[in-house]
Amino acid sequence: MSDQYSFNPLFDPSPTASKELESLLHTNGLGLEPNLSQFIEARFQGQLVGCAGLDGNVIKCVAIDEGHRGGALSLRLLTEVMNLAYRQGVEQLFLYTKPANVPLFVGAGFTPLVTVPERITLMENGSRGLSDYCSELTTLRQPGKTIGSIVMNANPFTLGHLYLVARALERCDWLHLFVVKQDASRFAYDDRLRLIREGIKGLERITLHPGSDYTISKATFPSYFLKEQGLVDECATALDLLLFRQSIAPALGINVRFVGTEPFDPVTAKYNLDMAFWLSEADSPAPIIRVEELPRVEVDGAPVSASRVRKLLDEGNEAAVARLVPRTTFDFLFNQ
Repeated sequence: MSDQYSFNPLFDPSPTASKELESLLHTNGLGLEPNLSQFIEARFQGQLVGCAGLDGNVIKCVAIDEGHRGGALSLRLLTEVMNLAYRQGVEQLFLYTKPANVPLFVGAGFTPLVTVPERITLMENGSRGLSDYCSELTTLRQPGKTIGSIVMNANPFTLGHLYLVARALERCDWLHLFVVKQDASRFAYDDRLRLIREGIKGLERITLHPGSDYTISKATFPSYFLKEQGLVDECATALDLLLFRQSIAPALGINVRFVGTEPFDPVTAKYNLDMAFWLSEADSPAPIIRVEELPRVEVDGAPVSASRVRKLLDEGNEAAVARLVPRTTFDFLFNQ
């Protein structure tokens, strides 16, 4: 039957095509991911029986009609969407799926990376991506009893970030600083990385790690098969932290993760609590990573934060911004 299927790329599907996709996804217990504009559709005798979406390097919204499961369609569908990615120069691919569907994707050449039990599994094509990345990290291991880490977006890099790094260095023998890669921020990744590098210049016992695909962003995390937004946030956080705990941290010998306290933002405060759970309390074969919250530095009676800087930028308050950011960040913001 496999030769009776037709496979077609869809770019910016029409309302009619979107309605068809939505209906097929719904019968699979899924939803249509907002703003997803690239699909491969599979048709049998003119009827839509399969679909797979592509969002950058993430495969999303994979669904097959119940009457066409168990055959070659799933493999062909995945092959077609992978070829779509390859034609766009994207070779490293990821997908999120329910744990029960992992065997299907293993059969198509994907490897499980991390699982939130009974919720979601992150997979990548091939078997060497994460393994090779962690092998590279092991060459950057440093001696010491306390090996610390910070993961930051730095949108943009502020005196608050610099203060956190300096206080963390007082509490560990070596500090590994990771930058979030995904460009879902106001400032592009390359600019954020450069501002961090310039901002920490002169500090010792620190390694700055450029961003990787193994720091999970809510921007690329799929919401289409988790009905509640709370579950989306919970699973994205859990996958990110478990991947860090089980793979990245052991490669570098990291046993502490530093984070700034969050007295005002309930979302970030919740993230800090979740971090403590997934890194040090959740069942895992990986070693525990202690989470240490450090007080934020204050200027003009309020904590320094990137969101505060962005608000002042929108207001055009150059003088106030100057009190919250290093000179290198200020020059980038106002003297480009």
